[in-house]
Amino acid sequence: MKLSFKGAIFDLDGVITQTAEVHFLAWKSTFEHFLTKRNHPNPSFSYNSDYVPYVDGKPRYEGVDSFLKSRGVNLPFGDLNDIAGTPTICGVGNGKNEAYRDIIDTQGAKIYESTLALIMRLQENKIQLGVASSSKNCSFILEKTSLSPLFETIVDGNTSRDLGLKGKPEPDIFLKAAENMELIPQECILFEDAISGVQAGKAGKFGLVIGISRTGEKEQLKINGADVVVDDLETLSLEEIENLYDKELKL
Repeated sequence: MKLSFKGAIFDLDGVITQTAEVHFLAWKSTFEHFLTKRNHPNPSFSYNSDYVPYVDGKPRYEGVDSFLKSRGVNLPFGDLNDIAGTPTICGVGNGKNEAYRDIIDTQGAKIYESTLALIMRLQENKIQLGVASSSKNCSFILEKTSLSPLFETIVDGNTSRDLGLKGKPEPDIFLKAAENMELIPQECILFEDAISGVQAGKAGKFGLVIGISRTGEKEQLKINGADVVVDDLETLSLEEIENLYDKELKL
């Protein structure tokens, strides 16, 4: 079929791979250990009250700073090479990264088959494909899952560090992915599951922003910039995506 859009950009965690829960578990163990050692009166870390508003979708060190400040803890930034356990933002963030990689090495990373099926259909229809993620582990995960060859461009946390790109909700990583494919944002569809991600898609003026609600946040994704929200991509056919894209262009 002839499609009007030319590119599709996917977030990784929670969109392509089922690693959002792994991130949460790694953050939870890291933060609770850190706060317990400091005898903080509230060392618990929950999904809805802590992970979603302060950490989800943000670059690692921004997430550390955001959450700890919500608990009244202010740490120096430190050095990017600080070892786990160092009382700095980098030290805490690097400890989380170690915990995350340990889980992936032990358990692997699961793929959302519905997303993979859509990616294959888009590829068959000559749509350019990109991944844009805040995670510095993006390439690591794509290699672990053998998905790297499917994508023309991969913009991740390492790219952001090297180029000075701002994290979500700023649209920098998505704009860079579109630029790498020599496309403008309006020619691309964006797939995101985080509130900060759909905010970035709206700010970047992408042709269509599709929110994926894995944890029942449909209304918040819609309010914050998603043009359409689904529980899973299996509920959208390629024809329906094309119709939604055409509809947005005419608005």
